[in-house]
Parts: sequence; C-alpha cells; structure tokens
Amino acid sequence: MNPVVGLDISKEESHGQAFLAREKPFRGTFHFEHTRDGLANLHQVLKDVETASRLRPLLILEATGHYQSPVVQFLEEHHYIYIVINPLISNRLRKSQLRKVKTDAADAYLLGELYYKEEFEPFKKRGVQLLNLRYLTRQYESLSKMCVQTKLQFQAVLDQVFPAYKGVFGAMYSRISLRFLSKFPTSYSVLQTDEITLKAKMKELLSSKRGRSEGWINQRVQRLLDAAKQNPFQQTMYASHLINLLRSIRLRCE
Repeated sequence: MNPVVGLDISKEESHGQAFLAREKPFRGTFHFEHTRDGLANLHQVLKDVETASRLRPLLILEATGHYQSPVVQFLEEHHYIYIVINPLISNRLRKSQLRKVKTDAADAYLLGELYYKEEFEPFKKRGVQLLNLRYLTRQYESLSKMCVQTKLQFQAVLDQVFPAYKGVFGAMYSRISLRFLSKFPTSYSVLQTDEITLKAKMKELLSSKRGRSEGWINQRVQRLLDAAKQNPFQQTMYASHLINLLRSIRLRCE
C-alpha cells in the first residue's frame, strides 16, 4: 500500500480525501477547520489511515500562500511528509476531466489521484531563519514602497500649501523640520507669530541630545520668514490640503 491524503486548502477550513492505494479511496471526503479542534480531527483521520494501511500517510496539497500555514505547521510538528504542488499542475488535470464545476471535496479527491499519476518530490522544509528572512524582506519592501508614496503625497500637498518651506531646513524630512512645520504649516501662521516666539518654539522642539547654536536657530527663522513672505499661498484655500499635510507629518514622525 502507498497511502496518501489530498488536501484542498481554503482560507479557514480544508477538505481532504484519503487513499490507501491507487484507486482505493478510504472512506469519504472529510473537512476540518483551521483550529486546534479541527486539526485534531485531521490528526485522527491520519491515524485511521495509518491503522488501515499500516503505513504513515503522505499528504499532498496545492500552494495557497499563507492560507496553508496552520495546516503545514501542524504537519511539521507531527513529522508528516507532505508535497506542495503548483496549482497549474492540478489545473491541467482538472481541465482534462469532464467535470467543469470546481468543488473543494472534488479537488481534494483530484489531488489524491494526482499523486499516483505523477512523481513529486516531498516538500523540503526551509530553515526557520531563511523563512524569517524572506518574510522580513517582503515587509521591508512593502514598507519602503509606503514610505516613498507618503513622501510623494507630502511633497504634492506642500507644493499647494507652503512650497518655499523646502528651503528652510537643509533636510526637509528631519525631525525638527517636520515638527516645526506641524506647528506652523502655513505662511499665515508664521507671519502672525513674532520672531522671538518662533525662535523659542524652534529651540523647544529641538532634541535635547542634539542642541543647536543660536546662530543656527536665527538663520532658520530668518529663512522661514522669507519663505512665508514669498509664498503665493498666504491663505490655504482648501482645508483638506492642510489636513492631509498634517496627517502626512504624523506618519513621518511617529
């Protein structure tokens, strides 16, 4: 005998069909949820197959991204050998059959049959460190794209609210620059504040670990005043622009 269990994986539950050998299905199709109790039911089926065949069954399933994670982790914890196939392979077999309607139960049966028709290599478990690195790399790429998009949105809004502000600080995205802009996001707010107050506020917002000289502060305040006077948008016509600008600043500072 050469027992196998085909698993059709879905988001929160899966269907399965066991075979003791080629063209010898074991019982009917079963299903289980991706919960502790559900996986315990799967385990019981696997033990029943092992009892009937006197061999530990192998499992075969399609790659479904993260949906398969609870099942795969369970199989690895209990040292079951399993095969993960590309869905394109099972789709070819599915198209060659007369059945046109896709059902989870039928697909579990199909996967079991496929095992006896093809030669597959068991899934080679990658090291935990490699899987962690792959996951973190994907997250880094995703966050990097979000960061770039946020910068582009920020610049687009700033161009419509306070375009000359870009020249006030050497690094526009520095913490002091963004924190100061959140307090004085428009030319009007700058020009309505006296120079002494602007200097005091800038000094207050500077990190205590990296103090700046009075000359540095005076120079930035003067640049700010010049930028405010030259800004074509003395008043912000659209309140939505200001709301979006402040939201973008919070995303960068938090």
